[in-house]
Amino acid sequence: MSVTGKTALITGSNSGIGLGIAQELARAGANVVLNSYTDNQEDHALAEEISRETNTTARYIQADLSKGDAARALVEKAGQVDILINNAGIQHVAPIDEFPAEKWDMIIAIMLSSVFHTTAAALPMMRKAGWGRVVNIASAHGLTASPYKSAYVSAKHGVVGMTKVVALETAREPITANAICPGYVRTPLVEAQIPDTAKKYNMTEEEVIEKVLLERQPSKEFATTEQLGGVAAFLCSDAAAQITGTTISVDGGWTAL
Repeated sequence: MSVTGKTALITGSNSGIGLGIAQELARAGANVVLNSYTDNQEDHALAEEISRETNTTARYIQADLSKGDAARALVEKAGQVDILINNAGIQHVAPIDEFPAEKWDMIIAIMLSSVFHTTAAALPMMRKAGWGRVVNIASAHGLTASPYKSAYVSAKHGVVGMTKVVALETAREPITANAICPGYVRTPLVEAQIPDTAKKYNMTEEEVIEKVLLERQPSKEFATTEQLGGVAAFLCSDAAAQITGTTISVDGGWTAL
């Protein structure tokens, strides 16, 4: 599944799923561009570590993806984008009638509008290079819904729809577009929620994992960032050249229910 010499831009990639995908693509030979909204020494150190471990070129570029111009500028600063992984995301949970309008706007901007802007900026580069891969990180919530997550669910459903449009518009070209739909993944963000949730519901941490976090995930196991990185690397390989416009669920059977 070699992507040697290709350049991959992964949004929201200084931790969690995005970082796991960046690491796996670098192991497969791609040069990677990491991204998030911060610009700390630790962010750049992550890129340096990937470069040392994989003997590829890794860089970190800060961008506020809530702004369309910044999302497009990120692609331009990357210089060349052969592989675009749209992963950046945030979450807010509240009933619709109590959902803050500014939170709705921010989630839609970062998780849906930025996908439009980065894709629009990257496609001309891919066409000029004669090859491209767009992999959007959607969610089980791009295929089903949960209460109190109106903005997140709407954004992820939108990402799935946009993925299909991009696939149709590039169907006669050596460019593919697909969406990965994870269930719960054991990221540092999820890990940090477990002790507080256990305290709130007077449960053990094991009970929180099985009865709260993994309630809808039949496998009762988290997906891993390494597994998602492997799926992304496969979608970028020649073996996946005729896979386009589809969703791949990595959710332990969630969407089979």
